[in-house]
Amino acid sequence: MELELVDEDSRELTSRGSELLAVLGSTGSEEHVARFHDYQKFRLALRGSDLDVPIGPHIDVPQARADLTETLAEVQSVAREAGVRLMCSGTHPFSRWSDQQITPNPRYLRLVNEVQWPARRLQIFGIHVHVGVRSGERAIALMNALCGYIPHLLALSASSPYWMGDDTGLASCRSKVFESLPTAGVPLPLKDWAEFEQFMSTLIAAKALTSIREVWWDIRPHPDFGTVELRICDGIPTLKEVAMLAALSQCLVHWMDEACERGERLVEPAPWVVRQNKWRAARYGMDAEVIVNEQGALRPVREAINELVETLTPVAHHLGCAPELRAALEVAERGPSYLRQRAVVAGGGTLVDVVDSLIEELETDRPRW
Repeated sequence: MELELVDEDSRELTSRGSELLAVLGSTGSEEHVARFHDYQKFRLALRGSDLDVPIGPHIDVPQARADLTETLAEVQSVAREAGVRLMCSGTHPFSRWSDQQITPNPRYLRLVNEVQWPARRLQIFGIHVHVGVRSGERAIALMNALCGYIPHLLALSASSPYWMGDDTGLASCRSKVFESLPTAGVPLPLKDWAEFEQFMSTLIAAKALTSIREVWWDIRPHPDFGTVELRICDGIPTLKEVAMLAALSQCLVHWMDEACERGERLVEPAPWVVRQNKWRAARYGMDAEVIVNEQGALRPVREAINELVETLTPVAHHLGCAPELRAALEVAERGPSYLRQRAVVAGGGTLVDVVDSLIEELETDRPRW
């Protein structure tokens, strides 16, 4: 979960992440400090205003949510004392990327030096969900098939209508900003694990990248963790919605994996359909109509989400995350974050009021419908 650090007075992003990390790593109980150092509980992303909050592996979504709730409380306590507030959305509504400091990490400095403007403007925030899988071969099969659900995940999480003070007209401008990186966006369709290894070997030999961490696909296999990582989602303002997306991700992977075990062939959408559907979700969010076959038939994404939740509900009961999964029905009906943000402005508010609403949603864990 990538958190935005916001100055309490101006509501602008603030590059004080290093200061907060120093406090988080040296204060509190012995157990707190030990947990911080055991698995780097917090770390800075590309900018000092972007605090990356990872959690350890868990068997189900309720356990993961409990861990994230505790972790978030630790950060909020330290941040409040420093005059910093936290929020989570795909973009900050009005802060300019040129005003924020790049994290002095050799990896990030090399990225900015090599990619230049597309990397410098990466003032974006997302949610990444890892789901464990049986093997590399299965990871590739799942990645290919999961591309069919990119519009569902993006429409539910879309939370970046504003960019540096302007309404972009998009539900998720974050997804379009991120696509400008040379190895970002929709994953390449691969036939097996061997082809993925060849892809990695070629680009590493060509000095195009140094590790899997620089393949910023919307969905990717992660050999270090033994997971499929779903990275398409915008930052999400409430833990309720984070848990919803985690449940949807886990249920999709489990459902497809069980189908593979039964010898069924997973449906892999055509690449041009995947790209068009991602664009539609980024542009229209919950009002998108997505392509459902290669003949160009259309279906409202809200309707597709509702049907998917019903299909996955037995899986969710088995995995212990049925309430979290079914929260997607409420979000689809009442509106994801991009609609809630625009409603603040439509009601006479400013973008500062939008920031306040996002801060409030994270602190209360209640969407402002």
